[in-house]
This record gives sequence, C-alpha cells and structure tokens, in this order.
Amino acid sequence: MTPQELITGSTLCIEDHKIAEILTGVPDDAMQDQVIDAMGDWVAPGLIDIHVHGALGIDTMQATHEDIHTIARYFASHGVTSYLLTTWSAEEEKILGALKTVKSCPQPADGAQHMGVHVEGPYLNPDHRGAQRMDLIRKPDPEEYGKWFAMDVVKLATIAPEMEGSKEFIQAAIKNRVEIAIGHSGASYEEVVEAADQGVRQVTHMFNGMAGLHHRAPGTLGGCLADDRLFAQIICDGVHIHPQMVKMAVRAKTPDRTILITDAICGTGLPDGEYQFDGQEMKVVDGIPRTPEGGLSGSTLTLDRAVKNSMEFTGLPINEVLPMATAVPAKAMGWEGRKGTLSPGADADIIILDNAYQVRLTIIGGRVVYLKDHTQN
Repeated sequence: MTPQELITGSTLCIEDHKIAEILTGVPDDAMQDQVIDAMGDWVAPGLIDIHVHGALGIDTMQATHEDIHTIARYFASHGVTSYLLTTWSAEEEKILGALKTVKSCPQPADGAQHMGVHVEGPYLNPDHRGAQRMDLIRKPDPEEYGKWFAMDVVKLATIAPEMEGSKEFIQAAIKNRVEIAIGHSGASYEEVVEAADQGVRQVTHMFNGMAGLHHRAPGTLGGCLADDRLFAQIICDGVHIHPQMVKMAVRAKTPDRTILITDAICGTGLPDGEYQFDGQEMKVVDGIPRTPEGGLSGSTLTLDRAVKNSMEFTGLPINEVLPMATAVPAKAMGWEGRKGTLSPGADADIIILDNAYQVRLTIIGGRVVYLKDHTQN
C-alpha cells in the first residue's frame, strides 16, 4: 500500500535511507543486497502521530533525551515512524524548557523520529479547557510565543481563535511556517471560517474540547466539519468519540481530510493506576485516563490500534483508512512526498502489517528498528 495504491508481486528498493524504486517481481541480483521477504503481509508507509504527549510514565513536559528515546522505541513498536511531541498548558519557563529539550535531542538510532513539537495550550478558551489546568491558561503573549518561534522547533500549535490576541498569534505562526489547529475552543461558525481564511488548516481532536453542533448555530464543531480547508484530527478509541460519530465525521470530512491521532498520555503502555505529572493528576481505569473530576484526560491509544478501530467503526477497507495515519498527516504538516508514502525519493520509513493488521516490522530511514518479539539495531 503506497498507501492509496495496492501493488502486488513487486520489490521495494531502499538505498541511502531513501526509497529508490519499486520494481515488478524480484530482481536477479537481489541476493547481493539485504532482502526482507514480507511473506504475503502488507508493506506500508510508517505511521505518523502529530498529537502525542507521552507513554511509559514519560511526559513531554518533563522528558529527558533518554526519555524521548525510550518512548520513540515504544512508538516504533506500534508502527509509528514520525511524531510530534505535544505539550500541555504550563508556565512559560516549563514550556520553553520542553522545547529546548526536544530541539537538542538527537534522533534515536532505534526508534521513531521526533519531528518537532505540537504546542497544545496555553492559549485556549477556559470554558473548553478539558483536562488542561485553568490557572495556566492565558491570552497569547507575543513576547512568549516569539521565543517559541525563534527556536524553530514548534511545528504545530493549537489555539482558540476567538480569544483576544489570537489573530496576531496566527499571523506570527504562519510567518514562521508553523501550522495552526483550532482546539479547546468555543468559536462561532463565523470565527472558524475567519480563522481558516487567515490560514489555519487543522482541528485539534475534533468533537473533544470544543463547542458542539446546533442546527441553527453550527458553532465550532459545525465550522470544523463544514470547512473543507480544515484537516480534522480525531481520537479513534471508541471512548472520546462514539464509533458512529467517527463514521459520520469521516463521511463529512472524507478520509482525505481526516487525521488519526492518539493524544496518548504518560500512562500509555502501563497498567491501570494513578499518575501525576506537572501538578496534574489522572486515574487510568480500563485503559481510560480521567481527571479527579471524571473528565477525559488524553488516551492510552496506540496509532496501530486507531487504524484498526477506524476500519471497524467506518466499514472502510485498510487502503482507505491507512492514509489517515500516513499520507494525510504528512500533507497537513507539509511533509508530503517525504513522509507517509512509498514512492521514489521518500524517506525509507516502512512498516509490515500481518493480515490482522498487527505491526510485524518497522523500518526507519532504511534501518530495521523493530521486529516483532525483539528489536534490531
């Protein structure tokens, strides 16, 4: 799966960390090279998660270089080859500290590549803050976000476009080649359209943390569903959004404008229990993280599971769902042609899925980093 096209009886050739070509059949001189036989399984582009906070007890806000490499290996075991470390609302120095850590962190030799940072907050609508701390939400501050953009590590930022100072923030972000997502917002339909007119192109976990839909006042959700310029991130765990609403959302946005994300938090990959990070508490029961007040607080979803869930919820085949975790996020982030595709010149980020869509092998930059039941450097 390229991912849109299905090709059989062929050989994908990798050279110098890139995809060189896709040949019909098996070349005569193939034995001169390292050969991986997919044995009838699916060969596909590596998955891309542009909204993930952490896993294995690790959160972006406190992560060290070693921590980032640890979660990178975990993500690779679930087919993720590229991702954006995502922050929470926090004090200015803590956000800057997280950005500096990611900026200085070398790419791991045996895990997913971090592509920068998704800043989720603090410029949100307090009425739609979700699990974000009320005392840390504030208006956009040019002096603060100017420091973010000067570091050239922020690649995506979530903002409530109806808040004072948001228009100036959006202008500055676009000038610095930062993608913007509407999220934790109570914007009217008209304000959503105005934000899209400004250049906003994404929606953060659509349905969650935003004003809902009304037939006479479409509101934030209505604007996000209706505006074809907007890519919509969705958390497809069956908890954040009812399966039938996932089906309706994909019908409305189409797979070409839908992005699967995990919004995974530090409890991901760990047993149920109580977790705390940066003054925020959550309790994970049956894999569902909630605040002490009972609200949802991210997820423990993995992206390979999100792909399988999406197939189940929508009834769509793998080749129509897979782009939502590969080519579509790549296009939304401006990585089109480099990430999320099996085509000559693209990065050799590749996964092999068995017939149950379980990740059997992960290749990043031409290197095998995960083989089911053990890892390989």
